[in-house]
Amino acid sequence: MSCIRFNTPAQERQLDALRESPELANQAVAAFLSPPVTDTKIARLRSMAEDRRAKIRESAALNVNTPSDVFEKLSRDKEASVRVCVARNEATPCNVLRALASDVSEEVRSWVAINYFVPADAMEILANDTSSQVRKLVAWKASLAPEAQLVP
Repeated sequence: MSCIRFNTPAQERQLDALRESPELANQAVAAFLSPPVTDTKIARLRSMAEDRRAKIRESAALNVNTPSDVFEKLSRDKEASVRVCVARNEATPCNVLRALASDVSEEVRSWVAINYFVPADAMEILANDTSSQVRKLVAWKASLAPEAQLVP
């Protein structure tokens, strides 16, 4: 198989139109990056969350389209790596992040601490964590807050 790609004249015209129109280019990129979420995709995520392989469950935990009930289930996974992925995901519901703030794994709690959407009450719990690493991450994140408020 060759790595050389040949475009038809019609495809070349479409590419030229994209180059000339930033609005079209942005629409094309948005369409590429955000395909519609279908029932089939949600069913696939649910199936992935049930897979025996942790890496597959991690993929489900990292997906922004994962349903809330699946995040809740994955947050109780026996594998810390899956719970880490739940904690890392900015689409994880606040109630799940709250629960993970008390996880047995220091790594999970560390990821909760730096998740942008972690609720303030969970941050208070993490600020008093038994792990110095978690407390340092909470302090580091708090140190960013004044800078963030200055940005218009």
